[in-house]
Parts: sequence; C-alpha cells; structure tokens
Amino acid sequence: MRILNSAEMREADRRTEQEFHVPLETLMENAGTAVARFCLREYAEAKSLVVLAGKGNNGGDGFVVARVLAAAGRQVQVLLLGRTAELKGEAVGALERLRGEAPQVAVRELTDAGEAKDAVMSAEVLIDAVVGTGFKPPLRGLAAELREVTEKASAPMVAVDLPSGWDADSTAQHGEGAYRANAVVTFTAPKIAHVFGHLTRGTFGPVVVADIGSPANAVRSENGMYWTGTAKTVVETPREVNANKGKYGHVLVVGGSYGTSGAPAMASLAALRTGAGLVTAAVPRSIVDAVARIAPELMMAPLREGTEGAVSMENMAAEGLEAVIREKRISVVAVGPGLSTRGEASALARAFVGTTQVPMVVDADALNAFADRADLLGGEGRVLVLTPHPGEMARLLGIAVKDVEADRVGLARRFATEHKLTLVLKGWRTLIAHPDGRVAVNTTGNPAMAKGGSGDILMGIIAAMLGQYANGGAPEDVARAVEAAVFVHGLAGDFAARAMDEHTVLATDTLEHLSDAFRYRVRDEGGMMWICGVHG
Repeated sequence: MRILNSAEMREADRRTEQEFHVPLETLMENAGTAVARFCLREYAEAKSLVVLAGKGNNGGDGFVVARVLAAAGRQVQVLLLGRTAELKGEAVGALERLRGEAPQVAVRELTDAGEAKDAVMSAEVLIDAVVGTGFKPPLRGLAAELREVTEKASAPMVAVDLPSGWDADSTAQHGEGAYRANAVVTFTAPKIAHVFGHLTRGTFGPVVVADIGSPANAVRSENGMYWTGTAKTVVETPREVNANKGKYGHVLVVGGSYGTSGAPAMASLAALRTGAGLVTAAVPRSIVDAVARIAPELMMAPLREGTEGAVSMENMAAEGLEAVIREKRISVVAVGPGLSTRGEASALARAFVGTTQVPMVVDADALNAFADRADLLGGEGRVLVLTPHPGEMARLLGIAVKDVEADRVGLARRFATEHKLTLVLKGWRTLIAHPDGRVAVNTTGNPAMAKGGSGDILMGIIAAMLGQYANGGAPEDVARAVEAAVFVHGLAGDFAARAMDEHTVLATDTLEHLSDAFRYRVRDEGGMMWICGVHG
C-alpha cells in the first residue's frame, strides 16, 4: 500500500473523478459511511454522538457520518464551524441530503466556541470533521478555540481523514496544535503523517484506511514509500501437506561471548519460533551449554575462543565457520548478537561478513565492527540485510545520532542504494530501505519493546523469514520477507503489551504472541485496513 503526500492524494481524487468517472459525491458518501461504520463497531454502546464539521469537504464527510449514524438509531448533533451559507464544494449537497433524510439531526451554526461546550461535554463520541488532508497548519480562529473545548472532554474522538490541524506531509511524531484523536479513519491510502505521527491517544489507538472506490490506477506516488503490512500475506498461506524441514531453511546464528550468552540464545529461539526448518547456534565453546538450554530443538556449533571470552580468528580457517555452512547446508546466517567487540571478535566479523556469500543478516556487534568502515559493507550479488538502531547507524557512518534522526528516510534510502543492500533502520516507525530505492515504513510495535533483547528477537525472525520465503534470493522475495518479519515482530509486541503492560513485557514475551501475529489479518471484513493498532 503506497504512502501518499497531500498533493498525490489530491491528484488521486482528481484522476478518480476525471479519468475514471467516479463522482466526488460518491467518494464523499463512501468516506462518511466508512467513518460511521467504524464508530458503530468500535463504540457500539454509544448513543449520543457529536460531529464537529468544517465548511469544506471534510465537513461534508461529517454530514454523511451524521446521516448514517442517525439512520442506525443514534442521537446525533452537528456543530458547524460557521454558517451554512459559507459551505464549499460537495459539502453543500451533503448537508442537503442530511436535512432531507435525517431531519431529526440538529445542525447548529457556531460563531463562538463556548456555544459548543454543553454538547461536547455531554457527547459519548466526538467526530472531528473540521479540516482534512489539504489543510496547512496552524489552526486559527474558531477551529483553534473549539480544539481547546474538546481537550477538556472525556469522550473519545474519531478523526475523519486526519486530526484537524495536523500537516498531512509531516514526519513529526507529534502535531503541535492539532486536535486530539483516539482513532483516525482515512481514505484510499495512508498519508505521510499517518505512518510517522503518533496520531492517537494511547498505544493501541487505530489508524484505519478505508477503500472508498478510488481505482488502483488512480493512485500514484513518486516518493517510493509504502506500508509494510501488506507484505504479511507471504506468511498467510498454509504450509504444504508434504512439507519437510528442508523446505524452510537452515539458519546459522553466529554470536555470543563470555557474559553474553542470552543474545544468541534469543535470536536462535526467535528463528525456531518463526518457522525455520533448522537452527544452529555457533557460539564460543564456554557458553555452548548456556545457549543450548534455550530449546532442545536448537543445534550447536562450538567456536574457538581467543582472549576475553570472545571468538577467535581461528574460526575463519577452512575447518571453521565456512565448514559449518557447507556441511550443514546453511541457507541464512545471522551474525552479531552478543558477539562483543573484545579481542578478535570485530576482525572476525569483518572477515566473515566480507567473504560469506550465503544470505546474511548483520546486527549488534557485527555492525559495530564496521564503525567508520561502512565502505566495506556491500551487497552486490548477494543478499545482505543490516538491522541497526540509530546509535549503530551513527557509528557506521561516523556521525551523531541526531543527524541520523534528522533525515531517517533519506539516509536509509541513500545507504541501501549505495551499498546495494537492505537496511532495517530501527526506531519509532522502523524503516526497511531496499537497494532499488524503495522504503517501507512499519507501523507496528510500541514502547514496551524498548528493552534489551528486542533486536536479537527481530534478527532471528528476519533470518527465519528469509530462509522460508526468499530461498532463491529474488529481490522482491527478499523485500517481502524482511518487511513481513519487521511487521510481525512489532505486531507480536503489540499483542504482548495488550495482554500485559508496557512496563512488564520482556523481549522474549513477544515470542509468546507470535502465533497471534501470524494469525492476524490486516484487512478488516468491511474493506478497512488497520495500519496502526490491533483490531478485533
């Protein structure tokens, strides 16, 4: 699913009307109906709802919402910011239909925000249809004053298209001066603000994309960004009846050192839980027993140790790691968890990553081994996936973390294309940048996952996905496997936080909810795509 900017959304609407002959009235009817259906489902017990309507087409959507809710037996009021004589565009016809089909709905013209106080404070649900995607902040006048009134209300607020006052093209996490929202229903495709902004109040507040009838060929984007969730379809096909472990990849996890046995253990367990046919952990001999305890299904390959309990360069000899890859028919390597930078560990990581042609996921200390040496990382002719957090990315490039955060999309895209690899830049809205310049934005995950071990779990999931769904190494298969892995990992974290609490969730708790994430279907029955939040 493409992510659009506001200009691209306007163009999609124009092409829908002029080239595909779908009237704007139809789009407005479908949009308002989608919002009303969402409210009826998510707030089924609410009897009294108030629509805050602007004078443009967003307000027109609100009039349709009011009419559909009234037809469903709800008590609805519309608070219009201005006079009916000032309505614009398709909103005029939408108000006429509301008055003709639902005359019981009161439409109050506001000239002062104080006039709305009683209705707002007594509502069970508020619907924000003041301004939409085309608006450029800041809010002024009556719209800004009404926002202050809604801030004092306890009722949940559903935003039509976008919380009023938020810039649709913003990548900011918070929109200062915008209306609050407990849920957002947008149309046709997500906009940039929907995927980068924390638009909803509470971790699990949803952002939903509703199909309102715009043909797929009418939706075009030049920014190269899209949503990860649709990639999850790769894991929704049942396994073949005559399946065997050889069909689902053999993952080799290389890492660990004295005192850091947990990291390779977690990565290995994650690969097993994600469906890899076989998993082998290659770790220093002194921690073999500790790592093996994570699961009886895990196989071990002891590595030689050098100084300080770290792996030795002797493992690059003919009978070392390359022999393990050859003899065990390894299909994917995950290198770095718990490796440390002590002794010869960094030198081994550089040599191993530089010479191994098996598809590889590189994280943690294997990434730190390339600090200020990013020129040595190249994916030409092979599958190479890097999974840095902002600190590791900064070390790779020899820049400050703030410089990474200042232009995450641009930096990730440049690095992936220049080095011909897949870059998973972790953080708020993890990015998956591909060698061809496309960037997928992930919207699952929550603050509970900001704990040690989460990266190790993700690494194991990515490696297992590559082994199962990208064995041939085709670029599109690699892209979908990595995107699905990131999406599923975050979704499992969302289920874990829902079942527990953000404070108490451990990295390994996400594995307990992987089955929930695998079973989850991203498209709702009514043609709605929940791009943020867990529905059902």
